[in-house]
Amino acid sequence: MTTPAHDAPLVLPSVAFRPLRLAAICAVLAGLGTLAAALLGHLMVGVFFGIGLALGLVNALLVRRSATNITSQPHPLKSKMALNSATRLMILTIIGLAIAFIFRPAGLGVVFGMALFQMLLVFTTTLPVAKKLRAGGAADGFEGEPTQQ
Repeated sequence: MTTPAHDAPLVLPSVAFRPLRLAAICAVLAGLGTLAAALLGHLMVGVFFGIGLALGLVNALLVRRSATNITSQPHPLKSKMALNSATRLMILTIIGLAIAFIFRPAGLGVVFGMALFQMLLVFTTTLPVAKKLRAGGAADGFEGEPTQQ
């Protein structure tokens, strides 16, 4: 008998998520974005851009916390993780869009900051994993077979 997909146990691979490094990168990008926006005469766009990066970082930290909490349970379910993710993303999206609407047009910087953070998160987590897998480090905490060279 097979387990339905929504009731299947949740398995998370090891990832290279380093929140302090990510926070430092976000701080530098927020500073550079604010400086560039100020030089172009739109200081508040830069400030809201930094707020968007901060919201993205908060989301990433909440993802890690919820994944740790859910996978530490005896029978973690994908459906519980999906509901948690959907709720968190809905709340952060509403916050970002509310800021963008209330403080328009400068508030749109929040949306750009959140979008850039997602790209930054993907690059900072997948590149180290891909590098490790190419080096044949599957036995060192990464699931799956090492790649053949």
